Amino acid sequence: MDTTVKLVVDEAQAGIRLDSFIGADDRCPSRSACARIIEEGGVLVNGTECTSKRYLVAAGDVVEVAVPAPEDYGVVEPENIPLDIRYEDDYLIVLSKQRGLVCHPAHGHASGTLANALMYHCGIDHLGTLQGEDRPGIVHRLDRDTSGLMLAAKDDETQRALQDLIRLRTLDRRYITLVHGDVAHDQGTIDTGIARSTRDRVKMAVSDDPMARQAITTFRVLERFDATRGNDGYTLLECHLYTGRTHQIRVHMRYINHPCVGDPLYGKGDDRANCDLTRQFLHSWRVRFDHPVTGEAIECRDTLPWDLAAVLEDLAPRSLGRTAAGEEIVSQLGLYL
Repeated sequence: MDTTVKLVVDEAQAGIRLDSFIGADDRCPSRSACARIIEEGGVLVNGTECTSKRYLVAAGDVVEVAVPAPEDYGVVEPENIPLDIRYEDDYLIVLSKQRGLVCHPAHGHASGTLANALMYHCGIDHLGTLQGEDRPGIVHRLDRDTSGLMLAAKDDETQRALQDLIRLRTLDRRYITLVHGDVAHDQGTIDTGIARSTRDRVKMAVSDDPMARQAITTFRVLERFDATRGNDGYTLLECHLYTGRTHQIRVHMRYINHPCVGDPLYGKGDDRANCDLTRQFLHSWRVRFDHPVTGEAIECRDTLPWDLAAVLEDLAPRSLGRTAAGEEIVSQLGLYL
């Protein structure tokens, strides 16, 4: 159960970053854990939720922290959970994460995560811990029910270098998603701010708040499917992430009024319109980057898992045709001809 810690900023502490201010209190966890508490909406400043760890506290600020139970941010225990590894060397791993697997321990998921699996496979001495010891090796995350390729690092230097590639937008990450409706343009760019929703703390939302973080997604239409009674048709997209905000593609698709099929948080609740999917149709299908140590060009691709492939095979008779990008990509996804 969470406990609430109440802090008041004095004159000597004014100007300190929020995560550093909280992390310095003995009743709170490490700075990295505090940063995550902030990002997850667990901190109030003067009664208002603050999700920016970079906020500079002022003298007199009243800071309330919902501190999770120790097991929610403690040491990760090794667990023998199978990993689908696509590339591995002494520095990093590229793996395909299955649906339903949480990336790291969090509230309600103290074990059975990808971090536990990496601990078993590599050991804590062979994983980067820049994100904290509760997130060993994690470079970037996929939502629990998003499948596909992601990276893990075996030491701090490699972890930092891979995160720099993301920050500099040179780690190429491509996703496949099926969305509701007919996306009119064959390609486009969505460039917005994203912040935690003020209406529902579980959700993220497009926001023009000064504290919102920039999020950029480009997309290409691969194939369109005709509408029938009970739905508005569907469009298969490849999305390219230039930033990595929480729920970014899902939020951006909702923002342009084409939510991801099957998305329980941002999509439509109609099972029939969602093609009976029980999770969002979102799959990380390709990553490409220059190895930060060897300089080798690394590229991995991942075909669609059976549940997503089955949806597209069912929709095949309603295809309105593929774009040039679709002709290039769809054949690589392990789909129908």
